[in-house]
Amino acid sequence: MSSSLDDFIPYQLSTASNAVSGLIAGEYKSRFGLKIPEWRVMAVLGSRGASTQRHLVEATLMDKVTVNRAVKALVDRALLDRSPNSADGRSHHLILSATGRELYDQIMPIAEAMEKKIMTVLSADEQTQLSSMLARVKQSADDIIAE
Repeated sequence: MSSSLDDFIPYQLSTASNAVSGLIAGEYKSRFGLKIPEWRVMAVLGSRGASTQRHLVEATLMDKVTVNRAVKALVDRALLDRSPNSADGRSHHLILSATGRELYDQIMPIAEAMEKKIMTVLSADEQTQLSSMLARVKQSADDIIAE
C-alpha cells in the first residue's frame, strides 16, 4: 500500500497525463484555438478515419456531453464533416473536412515535437517499455470494467 498520495500510482498517472496534455494543449490552444476535447476528437479522426460520436466517446474516454460539445464546435468551425449513418438513423459519421485535415497536418508535427522534447528524460528503450506498460495498465482497467 502506498504511504502517500505522491506514491499512489493512479495519482501519478493522472498528474503526469494532465501535465503533458496541458503542455501540448497550450500550444494548439494559442496557435489554433482548439480546446483539449476538440483536439482529442480531431486526433482520433485524423489517425483512425471516420467515426460516430459513440465510437469517439469510447476512443477518447471522454463523456458523451464533452464529445458532443467538441463535435459541435468542430462542425461549426467547418473542421468536421457530418453525414447520416445508414446503419443507425440516430447517429452520424464524422470525418475531418479538408480544412480539418489541413489543421490536423499542421498540429501533428507540433505535438510530436513536444512529445519528443518531453520524453528526452527517457532512453528509447525506456520509452518503449513505458508505452508497453501503459497499454497493459489500460487493458487491466478495461478488463476490470468488463467483469
